[in-house]
Amino acid sequence: MLELSIDEPERLRKVAHALASDVRINILKLLNYKQENIIDLADKLDLPVSTVASNIRVLENAGIIATEVLPASRGTMKVCTRTFDDIHMQLNVNDEYSPKSSVYQIEMPVGCYTDCEIYSTCGLITETGIIQPVDEPSHFYHPSRISAQLLWFSRGNVDYKFPPLPETDADIKSIQFSMEICSEAPDYDHNWPSDITIWINNIEIGTWTCPGDFGDRRGKLNPHWIPDNHTQYGLLKTWKVDNGGSFLDDVEISKVKLDELQLSQNRFISLRIGIKQDAKHIGGINLFGKQFGDYNQDLIMRIIY
Repeated sequence: MLELSIDEPERLRKVAHALASDVRINILKLLNYKQENIIDLADKLDLPVSTVASNIRVLENAGIIATEVLPASRGTMKVCTRTFDDIHMQLNVNDEYSPKSSVYQIEMPVGCYTDCEIYSTCGLITETGIIQPVDEPSHFYHPSRISAQLLWFSRGNVDYKFPPLPETDADIKSIQFSMEICSEAPDYDHNWPSDITIWINNIEIGTWTCPGDFGDRRGKLNPHWIPDNHTQYGLLKTWKVDNGGSFLDDVEISKVKLDELQLSQNRFISLRIGIKQDAKHIGGINLFGKQFGDYNQDLIMRIIY
């Protein structure tokens, strides 16, 4: 879901402008079913290719679709993918995002973990292919991991370190981490629960039971060489800690509060994503980068202050 706020007027205007066109609405309808290249879109809409291309640029600029240039039988073709299934526009002024508040955001590539404890089955994929060999936990320390766009493991954890808020005297309202994630099953299995836990600064924030490993359709951003019979996409989940507690997609999951994290007392902010050894459902993890799955993002840390 694309979240928009009235406190972000420029972004809101871009998206509203992108949706204010029958042509662009019809393009989004066609992209509801599968990826399409611009020539096929023009044929289906009975419009000139130049008209479709200019409207694609508007949608891409608004972040509603993503495009990728792929080889074709004659030269290359530009393939379009819808990046969001829903758009939520919050028109009430939110105190958390009031004009007096600021947002500090860092996007961390999924391959930039600083430590890990990995158990097979496991592996990493870059935008060009699988890092070989698969099912070899020691390979998670290979330098090529930095380029990973998808990583998976049956149990264990990965650790990340984010730079802290530069303003040391800031009044922090909340910290959030969002990611595209799912379970890890053989091939894929929508009924494959996994208890995925998040820690911030070594404090356990809460556990989410992911329902499965998703592969019934192709991930909207996946490159063409990814086979159909494996993991394709995850769910976009956001963990948040504020002065009232800890939340997953705005539903409370624990009583851990912001001051327990001691954000201003540390040289970095640590994030651990993993499965506890005593978890009821040890169903693995798939963690998606911005070029795989359904969402054009890596790990995002956002601090409201």
